[in-house]
Amino acid sequence: MMCGIVGLMTTAFSGADVLTDLARSMSDCIVHRGPDDSGSWSDSSAGVAFGFRRLSILDLSALGHQPMASGSGRFTLVFNGEVYNYVEIREMLEADGVRFRGHSDTEVILASFERWGVVAAVPRFVGMFAIAVWDTETHRLSLIRDRLGIKPLYYSHRPGLLSFGSELKALVRVPGFDGTIDETALNAYLRYLYVPAPHTIYRSVRKLLPGHILTIDTVNETLPEPVPYWSLDDVYATGCANPLDVSDEEVVTELRRILAEAVRLRMRSDVPMGALLSGGIDSSTVVALMQEHATQPTRTFSIGFPGTAHDEAKDAARIASALGTHHTELSVTAADALDVVPLLPDMFDEPFADPSQIPTYLVSKLARRAVTVALSGDGGDEVFAGYERYIQGERVIRSLERIPSALRRAAGATIGSSSEQFWDRAYHAVAPFVDSTGRHRLAGQKIGKLGNLMSGTSEGQMYRSLLSAGWQDPSAALARDGERPTRIDELLDRHASLPLLDRMMLVDQQSYLADDLLAKVDRASMAVSLEARVPLLDHRVVEFGWRLGRRFKIRDGRGKWALRQVLYGMVDPRLVDRPKTGFSVPIASWLRGPLREWGESILFPTGVRSDEWLDLKRLRSTWDRLQAGRDETALALWSTLMFQSWRKRWIS
Repeated sequence: MMCGIVGLMTTAFSGADVLTDLARSMSDCIVHRGPDDSGSWSDSSAGVAFGFRRLSILDLSALGHQPMASGSGRFTLVFNGEVYNYVEIREMLEADGVRFRGHSDTEVILASFERWGVVAAVPRFVGMFAIAVWDTETHRLSLIRDRLGIKPLYYSHRPGLLSFGSELKALVRVPGFDGTIDETALNAYLRYLYVPAPHTIYRSVRKLLPGHILTIDTVNETLPEPVPYWSLDDVYATGCANPLDVSDEEVVTELRRILAEAVRLRMRSDVPMGALLSGGIDSSTVVALMQEHATQPTRTFSIGFPGTAHDEAKDAARIASALGTHHTELSVTAADALDVVPLLPDMFDEPFADPSQIPTYLVSKLARRAVTVALSGDGGDEVFAGYERYIQGERVIRSLERIPSALRRAAGATIGSSSEQFWDRAYHAVAPFVDSTGRHRLAGQKIGKLGNLMSGTSEGQMYRSLLSAGWQDPSAALARDGERPTRIDELLDRHASLPLLDRMMLVDQQSYLADDLLAKVDRASMAVSLEARVPLLDHRVVEFGWRLGRRFKIRDGRGKWALRQVLYGMVDPRLVDRPKTGFSVPIASWLRGPLREWGESILFPTGVRSDEWLDLKRLRSTWDRLQAGRDETALALWSTLMFQSWRKRWIS
């Protein structure tokens, strides 16, 4: 079930009514995650309470209601997500004599805990989940997050009180909540457009890392460290130790089998289902495999921004026609997209500035008119090396390392002195002489990134500059410099000895994937009560991906070789072989046009000359450069605007 969960463990509050009311208050603010049902439970003697909002997907009856207790009464849980292989686990348990009342995956999870224990049961689950379970026998609360971080789980602790929830806004409801901004998190956010885990924008709150279990015996002492039950570092090491030394044909056949199984499991639902289709390699592969398992045409949905470089609607329509789906397309105007902007601070209740948040919300809203569940192609780039920064990154970084650092930095400054529009014009002047398969969209943007790359003094710093989609130097926007190392820096250092391609992909899978891409999909889809499923991030697909050598990922200057071959077996390659666009919006032109007045009012309120966090003088200079046509400043300013909008909603 795609839902929202909240809860607390406390010695600060007492009484069943007080605990239950507080849990209910926390869950009331995330109704969008589960509009179909609600529930609450408390054990006043233990000081534990759970709250729940339900979006019914499997077993629509009352037998799927949560919080749910196990058959013996030992375990009580709340659970957000889906365990897709619940049928197979159920059959195994039934063979051992376990009897079930309903048909939900929640009941199977509880029976698994009773049969094998929490720690031993979780690795058996294939799915996306955030689980909180109370064990009345050991008096332990366990918080559990799925392997890749598809589902969110936040927690906050102070002496005598632990609170947790699917969204930050639920924790804000707890009396005495400490809303102090985390300076390290803010700096990282302005650099990357998202807050890297385990940080959140609040100093008092943490994100549970993907693939971890946090087990709590008491809230009166410092919490123990969460323990991993699945580790990408281990998956990488195992994959390197057991690489696939087989033919191209065998790799493609096996990948197709694994993907087909991942898609088949994610088609289990008791409510209408469809797919989000961009027309790219990833979503097209998912839809093609859905069509093979479906008994009727798959419902597919896409949106387009006519007349912009970000419009993929025609590509999606061609794929839908070739596959025979029941396709719905919506042309979105700038006005439609701009109407979403005021909703963003509530939707993303910590600062978040990946601009694809807007089209992701719009396509989710379109799909929700007809279905409750939608599969998407998210994760293909991270698992199969689809990003341009992977394809060109190793070659460019290795080349740059051979240039004396002073000369390299000077060249980077020269590139940075010209606008993206200048480099776009220069590129298009020579594009007719470049083979069509080697051409790039958004060339000026990519050349600008090369300029930033040249300023790095090491491989890790160069790749960090590629990841720094917002401010290359956050102190340029802030009234005080509080940049400290984050988990991204720690990951870059930890993987320093790895081949550069592996290093880039592993860092992205451990940070960007969960904290940006999956956070965006979760918040945007759940805002309209749509369950989004991501078959390319089945953990078995990820494990298989790390057994693939470089030649199965990047070949002939293009990424996702093996995944492409799977798709080529189902559609004409000419339908999908085109430059990668990216699912985004024209932020720069909006901030110079229809959003200019709004942006001015947010950044530079009338009569305000100073700001606790932002350097308004330097921001004014950057804003003026954007208005003069310097598009490369747009995302940095967008991140600042999203921060100010968030402050206005949640701090003021």
